[in-house]
Amino acid sequence: MLRLLAIVLALSFPASAAERPVLVELFTSQGCASCPPADAFLAELAERPGVVALSFHVDYWNYIGWRDPFATPWATQRQRGYGRTLGQRYVYTPEVVVDGAAHAVGSARAEVERLIAEAGSRKGPAVSGERAGKEVRIRIGAGEGSGTVWLVRFDPEHTTRVERGENRGRTLRNVNVVREMTELGSWNGSAIELRAVAEGPCAVIVQEEGPGRVAGAAIIR
Repeated sequence: MLRLLAIVLALSFPASAAERPVLVELFTSQGCASCPPADAFLAELAERPGVVALSFHVDYWNYIGWRDPFATPWATQRQRGYGRTLGQRYVYTPEVVVDGAAHAVGSARAEVERLIAEAGSRKGPAVSGERAGKEVRIRIGAGEGSGTVWLVRFDPEHTTRVERGENRGRTLRNVNVVREMTELGSWNGSAIELRAVAEGPCAVIVQEEGPGRVAGAAIIR
């Protein structure tokens, strides 16, 4: 459950365009036999400093025998939005999108690593978040560009015994499973602070419309 406090403050804190975390989004499904290696790779990336790794479970595999308990229509919509933005003829699983700007097969480690390295060289606004009880405070520094600020609630880990479908008989581990995305406001290049009430682990994403290129992202500790 996320609840916006509707507090937007103009800030004067330092906000240089320093090195920033890279957002890695994996579009996956428990009904897809090709996805477990990508899920395992994302689990490794989630432990890496400088990477915000999130797992979005799509619903278009649910018809073949196993209904992914974490699949949502809006995760599928987000992936299809990337498909349009990135000029793809079709979407697929497992697919990784890096910083909203490039995509690769989620289990293609060398290609994903290359995209992460390229994204890490780009500059962007400093983005950070902290928690005090159920309240989260998000700070976004000054920089070039603009975008929407999203608060993303995720579950750190799930282990599921799959009883039907392509992964029948397997026990799957999924990490940083996105359960909810809430639009908090807009960033126009000036430093701002946003506050919200949220339960559970969260991340913040600052992203151009589209969905488009990601200006910044952070895990809220």
